[in-house]
Amino acid sequence: MLAYAGSLHEELVAIRRDLHRHPELLYDTDRTAALVARLLQEWGIDVQTGVGPHFGKGVVGVLRGGLEGDRSILLRADMDALPITELNDIDYKSEIDGVMHACGHDAHTAMLLGAAKTLSAYRDHFAGEIRFVFQPAEEGAMRSPLDGRLLSGGRDMIEAGILNGVDRCYALHVWPELDAGTIGIHPHYAMAASSHFHVTFHGTNGHHSSPHLAADAIQMTAAYIAGVNGMMANGIDPLEQAVLAFGTVRAGTVINAIAEQSVITGTFRAFSKQTVAAITAGLERHAQAVSLSYGGFYNIALREGIAVVNDSDAVEEVVRAGAAVLGEENVLRQPTPSLAGEDFGWYLDQVPGAFILLGCRNESRGFQDGLHRPKFNLDEAILVHGTRLLVQLAAGS
Repeated sequence: MLAYAGSLHEELVAIRRDLHRHPELLYDTDRTAALVARLLQEWGIDVQTGVGPHFGKGVVGVLRGGLEGDRSILLRADMDALPITELNDIDYKSEIDGVMHACGHDAHTAMLLGAAKTLSAYRDHFAGEIRFVFQPAEEGAMRSPLDGRLLSGGRDMIEAGILNGVDRCYALHVWPELDAGTIGIHPHYAMAASSHFHVTFHGTNGHHSSPHLAADAIQMTAAYIAGVNGMMANGIDPLEQAVLAFGTVRAGTVINAIAEQSVITGTFRAFSKQTVAAITAGLERHAQAVSLSYGGFYNIALREGIAVVNDSDAVEEVVRAGAAVLGEENVLRQPTPSLAGEDFGWYLDQVPGAFILLGCRNESRGFQDGLHRPKFNLDEAILVHGTRLLVQLAAGS
């Protein structure tokens, strides 16, 4: 199986480059999903499209092995890109203005497709069931048309029941901090819970000559920023790792009128569920206090995050699989978790598994820019590495 996966290199590169040319944002992944579904069907894998009760943009392939056994393994890839203008001078550069695969999801999708083709070709050589999950909207969230919650693609698909009966789940993420040909695995916490917040303050507009007749939404925002920063400094256990930062502020329409509305957004990252809950409650509490004190009102929307927590047994399975595929010396145990976030944490909250960092840096070939940057790119030799690792985890562990 591993030799067969190696023979797919050119095909995987072609798939990855096609996806790279045609990036899609959040839940608008129809082209990518159609390509994924078509290939899975060609390879004789049972396919379900339109997965997710809220947005219906996920794809799930199911493959059953020919040997006796009932273990169920889930492998997940994300399909969405980022609103970043690509600056790479390559012949497969993004053809969509202002959108690029700056986080490697094109590679994730290609590698999972490679694993699906390999395992389908050798379905008589393993037992149990393998689920190939292709998820939209890992990079953000949108309001559900059903209940208004801010939902990422992982949460939408989980609510469709994709984890029912699953024994183990795994996902890869390309990682430019590690050299191509290596993998990194954290013993427990891998990434923080990354939560997004959108707060809107509503006041009353008015002329600058009569501020007493207005309720200034910009003043509310300024007070809110100060209050929340104070909460983070003094209201959160200093022994807990947590960080909060504001990303955007939009307010006002003219220079000499008091703003009627202000919108502020940001993210916070922490590891424990208790700290996430404390920050969430504090954001709401400060918004209420500020709006009342200035005579306005507020709305708040949150995309709740969850930490990516690896299961100890699954970590050891990754170590063994990585050693078999890449060599024991190229499996690196990561001592410090990242404050980056990943909604694969929602999978791991319900099913034991592991989130694996796949090295993609090759400085000699110019592949060294970090994730979410306009010149991010990767050494495509890793497409076979990732495919082999997923195959080993699914069928060889």
